[in-house]
Formats: sequence, structure tokens, C-alpha cells
Amino acid sequence: MRALVAAALAASVLFSPLVAAQWAGVFKGGPMEFFDEDDMRLFLDASRQALGRPADDQVLGWENPKNGHRGDVKVLRAFESRGRDCKELQVRGEAQGRKGDTRLNYCSIDGQWKLLGDSQL
Repeated sequence: MRALVAAALAASVLFSPLVAAQWAGVFKGGPMEFFDEDDMRLFLDASRQALGRPADDQVLGWENPKNGHRGDVKVLRAFESRGRDCKELQVRGEAQGRKGDTRLNYCSIDGQWKLLGDSQL
């Protein structure tokens, strides 16, 4: 499953291929370990929508009717780092009885949102 998450992260324009493996570890032990391709697509679609919105406390939820896996994404804040527009997202997920919550930072680099670690901000 870790390989599926890493592949989905690397394939998405939200995630830099250079940090995909690093971020796959963030999801280890949490509900995203159980996400299938449909779950990842729903999660990534909600993330893209959230990144296109201002930080307004609006929660964008998703649910896979095939397996009941679900989650939501919310922009917590917009900020600037190294001259780039950035956003902090709160990401929650539920799958196979596990619940998880994490915060991820994205910055706009060359017109695309990239997932960045704290040391890259």
C-alpha cells in the first residue's frame, strides 16, 4: 500500500516527485495506508479544490461509496515563503477503522502547487 500512496503522490501535480517518498512516510500507520486508487483520486481532487480557494474555514469533504473511506481538506492559512504563495492544509481521513489528521504545506512553484516539508519553506 505504501507504494500505491507514493505512486499517487508522485503522479499528482500537487506533489513534487522529489519529496513523494518522504511524504509517503507521513501516512504510515494512518488511514491513508488503506486508501485505494479511487480514494487517492478523491483526496487529491479535494486538495486541488481547496488550494484554489482562500483560507476561509470551508471544509471540502469526500467519500468513496464503494468502501466507505472518507476525509476532508481545509485551508488553514495562506502565507508567503521565499517569495512564493503558500497554503497550509488540514487533511483528515478515515479508513478501515483508523482516523488520521495532519497538516501539509503547499507552495506555488512555477505555476503548480508543490507539497513542501518544513525545511523547504
